[in-house]
This record gives sequence, C-alpha cells and structure tokens, in this order.
Amino acid sequence: MTGDPAGTGGSASGAASVLKARLVLPALAGLTAVVLLAALAGPVPLPAGGVFSEIISRLPFTGVRSSLTSREAAILWELRMPRIVMAALVGAMLAGAGAAYQGVFRNPLADPYLLGAAAGAALGATLAIAYRGSADIGPLVGVAAFAGALAGVGMAYPLGRAVRGASGTVGLILAGVAVASFLTAIQTFITQSNQQTFRGVYRWLLGSLATSGWKEVRLVVPYVVVSSAVLLAHGRLLDVLSVGDPESQSLGVPATRVRLWVIVAATLGTAAAVAAGGLIGFVGIIVPHSVRMIAGTGYRVVLPLSLLAGGAFLVIADLLARTLISPAELPIGVVTAFFGAPFFAVLLRTGAGDR
Repeated sequence: MTGDPAGTGGSASGAASVLKARLVLPALAGLTAVVLLAALAGPVPLPAGGVFSEIISRLPFTGVRSSLTSREAAILWELRMPRIVMAALVGAMLAGAGAAYQGVFRNPLADPYLLGAAAGAALGATLAIAYRGSADIGPLVGVAAFAGALAGVGMAYPLGRAVRGASGTVGLILAGVAVASFLTAIQTFITQSNQQTFRGVYRWLLGSLATSGWKEVRLVVPYVVVSSAVLLAHGRLLDVLSVGDPESQSLGVPATRVRLWVIVAATLGTAAAVAAGGLIGFVGIIVPHSVRMIAGTGYRVVLPLSLLAGGAFLVIADLLARTLISPAELPIGVVTAFFGAPFFAVLLRTGAGDR
C-alpha cells in the first residue's frame, strides 16, 4: 500500500472523516434503540423500565437494582438478547459484505452470495441434514454450511481468474454463476433423494435465528469482528478501485491483491453469517443502497454505516418474524424478501443497475 494512492489531499480525507462521524453516531444510536425495542417485544412483553434497570444493574459501580422478576430476567438474557445480538451480527456482516462486493465488482446489484457462497452453504447444510437422517437442524448443519460457503467461493475464485477474454470482475461473476448452478444441481438431487429431510432443508433455506444462544454468538463474533475490520481498513482502497483497474494500478494500488483480500474477508464473514442464520436474502442489497442514498458513494462512509444499518435492519426483521403471527414464527428470510423484492424491482426500474 502507498501513502496516498488516490492522490487525494488532506481536505478530502478530513471531509470524509467529518461526514463519517456525523452519520455513524446517529446510526449507532439507532441500532441501540432498535435493540432495546426488540428486547421489550415478544410473546411475553417486558416492561421498559424493568429492562432498562436490569441492563444498568449489570454495569459496574451503578448501584441500581433490577425491577424484573427472575423469570423476566431469564427471558431477557437467555432467550431474547442472544437472538437479538445474533441478528445484529448477521445483519451487519451481510450488509457490510454486500457493500464490499459492490465495490470490488463495481456493480451495485452484487450481493454477498455472488461467488457461490449461498449455493455452497445450501449444499453443505443439505448434506448434513440428509446424513443425520433428521429434519431437525443441529450444530452440525451450521458447520457444514460454513464449510460449504467457503468451498463454493474457493471453487469460483480460481475459475474466474482463469477465464480468458474477460476482465477480472466479469470472469469472477461468470465463475460464480457457473459454480452456483453446479452446486445447486447437486443440492437439488440430494434433497429429492432424501424426501424425509426436505422439511429441515426447506426451513434452513428460508433462514431462522430461533435457536441462537450465547454459545452460537461466541462462535460467530470472531469471524464478524475480523472480517469487518479488514473491510473497514480497505474502504479507501475500494474508493480507488471504483475508477477501474488500469487507473488504480497507475495510482499505485494493486487491484488484484486488494480484490483478493476484500473477497476473502467478505466471504469469511458471510460464511459465518450463513452458518448462524441460514440463507437470509436481500440484506446485502437493500442496506448498502439505502446508505448510499443518504451518505453518498464513498466506501470510507458506506462500509461502517452499512454494518450498523444492516444490524438494525435484521433486528427489526427478526422482531417482525417472531411477533407477526405469534406464538408461531415466520422464517426471517420471508420478512427480508417481503421488503427486498420490491426494493430490488425499484432499483431495476430506475436503472440503478446501470450506474
């Protein structure tokens, strides 16, 4: 990396930092408010004052006593908060990865599943469910989905780099389509050959955070933190890549190396998110585009805002999934698709895919 590969002055960098500070703090406050709202709502409503006193009582040196009963405290900390935290982590990662993929491929309609992560995860989960011979989703399914997502991208990336007669980004996209189609065909064959596990596969494909606990949260956190840190560190370089590979190279930015690091980080985080929540669609498209409408196109601002807004969006989606038809639950993928499909149609109609 060079000291100032884009050739930008201190004023431009300072303006980006000021804009980031002005927008990130309200976004963080919004995420906090959404988390608190989600903690209150559910089949067993919790009093707002009791939840606030319970949270403050957990902080050191406050001397505040919780007004929640032991049953209400157990509902808050053992059932709701792990699920809310998981929703925030998964949403943040999918939105951040989506924004990063859009920057790497210079395509506003790219999403975290572009290089075969979704198809690989679906195949891994299907194999695990079929191997267990049960429609119930267990820990093995998450591990298999994680490995499958990494394997899918691991197949697509070298294939895309080997495509002749196409630019680096076009070759990767074509390879992702080919690998996804191939893995989906295998997954469909396995599903049709094991009809007794179809319900479990279908439920996983639609996404759910119902089984999330603190153990699952601890497993996902390292991947999300590392992946997010790498993506945020490459925000300025993604801005440079937006002018094209030849221009980036002339400015001293190794486009191929930057693209590889961003894809690896985004894929690692996406694999962890998919392993935790299943295939939750549209988050990586809705959130980055909404952020760009507010904050512009600079990735030094888009990436952190996408992480925060993605977390808030999926917390709201999960809240709707568990309350709309209570005591039953909707798959969270149904909720995100309900908002995402019309949003995607609007993008196509307004020509966003051509910009």
